[in-house]
Amino acid sequence: MGDLETEHPWAVRIASGSGAVVVSVGYRLAPEHRFPAALDDAYAALAWTAGHAGPGTGSARIAVGGHAAGAGLAAAVALRARDQHGPQICFQLLNQPGLDDRQETWSARNFTSTPFMTRAKVAASWRHYLGSGPASPYAAPVRASDLSGLPPAYIASAELDPNRDEAIGYALRLLQAGVPVELHQWAGTFHGSQAVLSAGVSQRQIAELGAVLRRALAG
Repeated sequence: MGDLETEHPWAVRIASGSGAVVVSVGYRLAPEHRFPAALDDAYAALAWTAGHAGPGTGSARIAVGGHAAGAGLAAAVALRARDQHGPQICFQLLNQPGLDDRQETWSARNFTSTPFMTRAKVAASWRHYLGSGPASPYAAPVRASDLSGLPPAYIASAELDPNRDEAIGYALRLLQAGVPVELHQWAGTFHGSQAVLSAGVSQRQIAELGAVLRRALAG
């Protein structure tokens, strides 16, 4: 689910809050297009952006980011760019990322009836994405054995989200690999709850995403 139109308001909010140009990627969706179609599309967008960076911008000021599945794709793009000596990425903005197909964390096992996103929905999403194929680190970044050399990251998690503990665990592993990380666990929130724009915590979350990206791109 989701497309360029549904995500456009969020792209505008990030652009407005950060002062950055946002390239929103209409990547192919599963189950019609399974892994690695979405990753290939996102990586192609990264390469295109690096090739069309304006004067004085340069690839050193390109960040990748997303929400939920999009955040998982952004993390995978960063891994692939590192491994394949692709475009330089200066930052990862990972909001409530989906990173691990195994669902073995405490939050993944216990959040079966949380608002909007449940264990069953997460499992269905991974089935659609992977099909019968095995999960590689480019599909599920938590499976990567080496996280060194990746760009600095901001990772946000929601308290009542099946993906919560894999996001926090990924942040810790990045730190242990020598990657600078800012981690924010938002109390009282659930997966996608920032869509409730009238809530004060949503307003703080959205403002923080823009401010974090602005700082990162300013160096």
